[in-house]
Amino acid sequence: MEPITVTDGAERFTCNAYLLTEGTTTLVDVGTVPGVEDEVAEHVEGLDRVVLTHQHGDHVAELDAILDRFDPDCYAYADHPGRTHAIDDGDEIRIGTETAEVVYTPGHADDHVSLVGETALFSGDVVVYNDGAFDDGSFGRTDMAGQSRERLIESLETLLDRLPDSVTAMYAGHGDPFEASSDGDSVSDVIERALRRAKRREPKYPDE
Repeated sequence: MEPITVTDGAERFTCNAYLLTEGTTTLVDVGTVPGVEDEVAEHVEGLDRVVLTHQHGDHVAELDAILDRFDPDCYAYADHPGRTHAIDDGDEIRIGTETAEVVYTPGHADDHVSLVGETALFSGDVVVYNDGAFDDGSFGRTDMAGQSRERLIESLETLLDRLPDSVTAMYAGHGDPFEASSDGDSVSDVIERALRRAKRREPKYPDE
């Protein structure tokens, strides 16, 4: 499963929006880039579903444009006018060619979920590979209203507990995708490194 980042190269701040073109055509998050629906249409004729990791503006700003263009099912943890299916911890959902488990991972956002597939993790903002703060295992910021470092730490621990060994790729909301290699870090190694950094209680950014 190799998703296409349809927001790649954007000139404005956005999340990574991942398009899965085989099996159940799926867009994981949407981003902020006007015309993202045209980019999606370059790769698929129709879109079966959109799955939201959380509803911060950088992840959902262009959701209405996607819904208007493709009329897909919309899966989200928290309520939204465009939501057609509520998802909760432990649910299973088909994305692309894999079945993913929904893992509730709050801390960065109260409605945050991660999608743990058979070979890939879509981690939203709870854990990323590189983001300018750390380059080989970082975590979502927790300095804004409604966020919690303690809950994020618990979420990282939950992810580690529920991550199968078969997961070899991580697609985060920001930064680069991570793919494990036989002689390098695993996805679990990256999450464990992020967890250790989060537990130090040090600010992620100097002004946090």
